[in-house]
Amino acid sequence: MLELKNIKKTFNKTSPNPTILFKDLNLDFKSGEFVTIIGSNGSGKSTLLNIISGGVGVDSGEVFLKGKEITNTKDFQRYRYIGRVFQNPALGNCSTMTVFENLLLAENKNKKWNLTKVLDENKRKFYQEKLQEIGLGLENKLDIPMEKLSGGQRQVISLLMATLSDIELLILDEHTAALDPKTAEKVMEITRKLVEDRKLTTLMVTHNLGHAIEYGDRLIMLHEGEVILDLNEKEKENAKMDDLLNIFNKISIRRGNSI
Repeated sequence: MLELKNIKKTFNKTSPNPTILFKDLNLDFKSGEFVTIIGSNGSGKSTLLNIISGGVGVDSGEVFLKGKEITNTKDFQRYRYIGRVFQNPALGNCSTMTVFENLLLAENKNKKWNLTKVLDENKRKFYQEKLQEIGLGLENKLDIPMEKLSGGQRQVISLLMATLSDIELLILDEHTAALDPKTAEKVMEITRKLVEDRKLTTLMVTHNLGHAIEYGDRLIMLHEGEVILDLNEKEKENAKMDDLLNIFNKISIRRGNSI
């Protein structure tokens, strides 16, 4: 479904000490997979997501989505079929617009439309039902500006926005990192339900090892641009927190610091 072939990426090319992050990265993601991606700072997690979504170009190599090469496709063009939720709850939505207006924008992102023509009660009822399924009382906040919501509420709305249109791929970029533990758990449960209901191919970067083990059906660990661990669903079910921590500790010792 999603394939990265022979990806090379170098930063600071003109400096005396350029940083080669990806030397020859190859990854293949199947349709419907929910993949959790972990790794220490500088391992390449965010760069990987940005290469896939088009925010960062590559020196060489190819990116394919559903058999179509998108290596040189602009980021705004890729967002026609990619949904993304960011770490910062303020990103991915318009703060001054209401919840209702944000949902309308998200649902119609690939269509020609006029905001005034779709502000009707049928849409309102549809969004209320969607939000009621989530169970946070957000169905009663449709007319409230996004900036008035809590961080957790905004992330839930952003998650719903990312999955409203007909997307091929969902990217979750540490989308619970800015939330308190209780809210993060709630957002993760909502994430699981949305992904399962839509059967979405999903890539989730997280620093939460518990979430990495508990959610998804594949786990990848990156280190300095290389895949050092790739667990399938069965292997992931048998993985333990201590196993992942031991790998992090070994990496830390080799680097002479702590992670």
